[in-house]
Amino acid sequence: MPKQHNQASNGQASPTTVSRRVAIMTTAAIPLAVKLPIGSAVAEDALARLIKAAAEKNAAFMRGDMQRWSSLTRIAPDFTLMQPFGGPASHGFDTSPKRLAELAQYFQNGQTELDVAQTYAGQGLVVLVMIERQSAEVGGLPKQDWSLRVTEVYRKDGTQWQLAHRHADPLVRRITLQQAAVLSRGGSEAQ
Repeated sequence: MPKQHNQASNGQASPTTVSRRVAIMTTAAIPLAVKLPIGSAVAEDALARLIKAAAEKNAAFMRGDMQRWSSLTRIAPDFTLMQPFGGPASHGFDTSPKRLAELAQYFQNGQTELDVAQTYAGQGLVVLVMIERQSAEVGGLPKQDWSLRVTEVYRKDGTQWQLAHRHADPLVRRITLQQAAVLSRGGSEAQ
């Protein structure tokens, strides 16, 4: 079950696990794809299903189960991806059998947990702000922590939600200004 983070009275993030219904009631303040009363059960249920699908697709991806991932994921034709390794945004996504087989070999033996920090929902648009807490074998490296800060934007297309944008970065733990400066320079220690 994805976790929901709430703000404590002192302004610090206080991680708590809450029921699906409570998480949805607190985050689904605006209707989703059709005009529904604010906080309606239909809107809450639609958001809960989208969060559950996001958790399931992420788990499948990190296990290298690209057939399952592909069955859970609808990629928008104008999809943009800002990868955790940096660089410019990519456009579109190759879901050919060859590319999915390559990804299945690249990601292996993953375990995941989805931490939902915030959701935003409007007419036909949902934004999920999450921490994907995960470990896996990636690119032939031994199993290690690959947790990511992630923002995903979903757009309603007919009756289905399409993933329109994903931004992921590995800065789950705080870094110093100096470390950020090195990253900004492309990893070069020289100033």
